[in-house]
Amino acid sequence: MPPYLPPGHPWPISFRATCLRATLYILLIAALAQGVYVEALHFPEVRFSESGFTELAQTAVLALSTLLLLYVRVGLRELPQVSLLLLAFVASSLVREQDVHLDTYVFDGAWQLLVTLIILPMLFRVIRERQRFVEEFASYANSFSFGLFAAGFLTTYVFSRLYGRSALWEAILAERYVRTFKDAAEEVVELLGYALILIAVIELTLLARRWALARRAG
Repeated sequence: MPPYLPPGHPWPISFRATCLRATLYILLIAALAQGVYVEALHFPEVRFSESGFTELAQTAVLALSTLLLLYVRVGLRELPQVSLLLLAFVASSLVREQDVHLDTYVFDGAWQLLVTLIILPMLFRVIRERQRFVEEFASYANSFSFGLFAAGFLTTYVFSRLYGRSALWEAILAERYVRTFKDAAEEVVELLGYALILIAVIELTLLARRWALARRAG
């Protein structure tokens, strides 16, 4: 057992709780998909733009993930190095999603500067505490949350980029190609990836809370 975990920590989750959480996650994904449908059907002037539902939902999902990771890091004080690294990644993604607004209303390249200011100090802290990070990661890597986070990362930062390539959609649609298809494909898959990351962060929050309670009880 990794030294980070408290002895007798509560891993098991009841079947009832698992079903409840699965239902809520299904409803979340369904709500996001329905929002995309309504955007495409009733708001053609803004669909898949910075002012459309899909982009705003991406921002909301990332903002909620950021707040939950702050709670894990500052409130529960569990997995401090792992949660810090995840926080750097999610917060940077949140800033990246505001690139158009930052470039327009602040200055060109503002989002790159903000991302750098977020990542470098947090990464430096994790590297300095790398032994602690390795111990924490050994615990986190065996959790449901880590699998979901990895799936969300691959969906958002690998698959959505490849699936949303203009060349792919030009090959599929040929002379019927319209950029909207490419934008829809990339942005909707990206939203799904962010939703998976949010679910992973929720699971991490619940896990960290159980660990925190176990420490207090022990």
